[in-house]
Parts: sequence; C-alpha cells; structure tokens
Amino acid sequence: MRLDKFICDATGLTRTLAKKALHHGDVAVDAVLVKDAGFKVAPGMEVTLVGELLTLPGTRYLMLNKPQDTLCSTIDEYYPSVLSLLDIPRADLLHIAGRLDADTTGLVLLTDDGQWSHCVTSPKKTCGKRYRVWLAEPLIDTAEAQFAAGVQLHGERELTLPAVLQRLSATEVLLTISEGKYHQVKRMFAAVGNKVLGLHREAVGEIELDPDLAPGEWRALTETEIASVRR
Repeated sequence: MRLDKFICDATGLTRTLAKKALHHGDVAVDAVLVKDAGFKVAPGMEVTLVGELLTLPGTRYLMLNKPQDTLCSTIDEYYPSVLSLLDIPRADLLHIAGRLDADTTGLVLLTDDGQWSHCVTSPKKTCGKRYRVWLAEPLIDTAEAQFAAGVQLHGERELTLPAVLQRLSATEVLLTISEGKYHQVKRMFAAVGNKVLGLHREAVGEIELDPDLAPGEWRALTETEIASVRR
C-alpha cells in the first residue's frame, strides 16, 4: 500500500494532510524518516506519525442498540449519526447494514466487510428482520393472512414479499420481513388501515439484539453471529 494511503486509512487524514505530514518529516517507517508518498508499505512494517504507531483497522462486525433521534447515516444532519456513538478509530469506514428511521430504535449492524453487509441487506439472501411494533388501533382480523400473501404498498407495482406477523395484543405485534423498502413496516400497516406509533428492531437473521446493551451502546459480534449471516 502507498504510504500516503496507509496514513489516510489509519488516521482519517485527507491525502493532502498526509502528504504535508510527509513533507514536514513527521513520518517514519521502521524508524527511518520517509518523505516519499509513494513508498510501498509492506506487511510487518511499522509506520509512525510524530512518534505514534499507526495501525490499519481490521475487519469489524458490530451491533448497536440504536436510540431514538439518531440517523443511520455516515454524517450528522438534523440528528446525530449512529457512527458518533462508536468510540473507535475510523468509524467512518463502517457500512450500516440495514438502516432504520430516526424514530426507530433497536438493532443496527455495522461492518467494513462489504460482502457481509450485502448478505444482510439483499432480499435474495432472505435475511429476515424482526420488529416489535406498537399500533394506534387494534389490528384487523385478516392482517396475518394479508401480510403472508404480500401487501400492496402505495406507489409500488409489486406486492411485498411474504411477511410473518405474530399478534401479541390488539395493538402490539412482532413482524418479520425480508426486504428493506423505504418506510416498509409503517407503509405495510398503513395499507391495512393502521398507524405505527413505535418501532423497535429486535433481530436480523439469527442475530438477536443483546439485552445487556442499553440504547446507544454497542459490542462486537461473536464469530457465531458473524458466520450466521453467511450461511
């Protein structure tokens, strides 16, 4: 890897700032001052910036308990990004695998493994997402059958893929879907004459939200959880 790219990936500096650091003599490789941005960094070499050892972030797989009023976005906009909750180097390199609306809480998966992220989000992979849903009105009697057959969303030409609806009470349900259409859960209940008051994602595939994680907290996935997505 080029030395300037190594510095950028390890620190988050822009390429311009990395080259300025090189020009100022702030960078050493294996304790030898290097100013050449194109110097090739081989595995095992130690790169330091102003005496601090730089390391590239490895492949990371994380779960986060998303609080309300945060965005599944890489930048802060009207609400803060969920990435701002991660106290780790180069959080900006992470993909958000399956986004949630600002007012939706619960399980968010983050990784810098693009193929793994695709397995989570692609409808072809049938990685079910389970939500706990609180409704404004009692659910109609035919909702389970309608959701299992597919729902016609406003503005969509095709029905949703079959979904599993489990009734917990007249106004609280569990819903498992395998797609990620825009505002899909809210639109599905709107299609059967109801309104979603609260929405919380509990699971993605076999990965369950860790009950020990308070809103805003995160942890690394276990090897078993990571492997479950690839099966």
